[in-house]
Amino acid sequence: MGPMRNYLTEYRHELQRTFTGTSGTPPEWVPRLAEGNDAGYHLPGSAVWAVHGHVATIVAGIRVLLMQALHPGALAGVYEHSGFQKDPLGRLANTVRWIFTVTYGSTEAAEAATARVRKIHERVRGTYVDGNGVLREYAANDPELLRWVHVTYADSFITANRIWGRPIPGGPDAYVREWAAAGRLMGVEDPPLTEAQVRDELEQWRASGILRADERLAETVSFIRYPPLSPLLKPGYTILFSAAVASLEPKYREMLGIRRAGIGPVPLPVITAARAVLGMVRFALGSHGPSEQAARRRLQRLGYAA
Repeated sequence: MGPMRNYLTEYRHELQRTFTGTSGTPPEWVPRLAEGNDAGYHLPGSAVWAVHGHVATIVAGIRVLLMQALHPGALAGVYEHSGFQKDPLGRLANTVRWIFTVTYGSTEAAEAATARVRKIHERVRGTYVDGNGVLREYAANDPELLRWVHVTYADSFITANRIWGRPIPGGPDAYVREWAAAGRLMGVEDPPLTEAQVRDELEQWRASGILRADERLAETVSFIRYPPLSPLLKPGYTILFSAAVASLEPKYREMLGIRRAGIGPVPLPVITAARAVLGMVRFALGSHGPSEQAARRRLQRLGYAA
């Protein structure tokens, strides 16, 4: 059991380092989720806790990166300002921090985390050429650009949860409705409240011609496919990336220039393989992460039922 235990410990630490930038102990912001004087935006038993507390979010995260890259304005902001190629794991850790703080933190913590993100966004400005050949200006805090990010996020997390996750209390519409609070915090005006509205908005963007496939998109897709991960995580990530691709609608795969993994016309069983990888991740990290545990300590202190 010694070598197996050592492998599992190393695997756990690499996962933690990838998602939060630290290993062995949670980053400093996680214990602070136990602070605060209210329940926050989401409670145990909510749709958001059900979705974000499941390891299927890993595939959702890969999928949403691919989807968001289809908007040349969103891609320009990331490409020109975020340093995602120099420090992709640092950017991932910051994103995880915001998502988990809004999910599990107090109202004050969620609003403070969002204010930090919006402040960073203030300097993210520039121009891009859309899929119709029109030169446009962009700003990361522009409500319509934020809307694209929010809608693709909701779509990807619903899709991944449907394939690899668990039943959502109230169904997918409940998740979209609850996570709309995060959209409003970020500045999205009248975010969608149902899965059907999410799908409709995605189709409107596709039909508008704004989405664009070019060399920058191809380079970004390649980077998402082959990120600088620990050798311990690369085999599992390859499977999860292929699973994220398989979960995309064919029209978006075509725009992204990627195909389902397969041998000739026969697709490989990446959906099933991803389930095994996610099971390994769950075994290594546990079913209830430190962010959720910190939130439960706050709720218990405030007298909320378990």
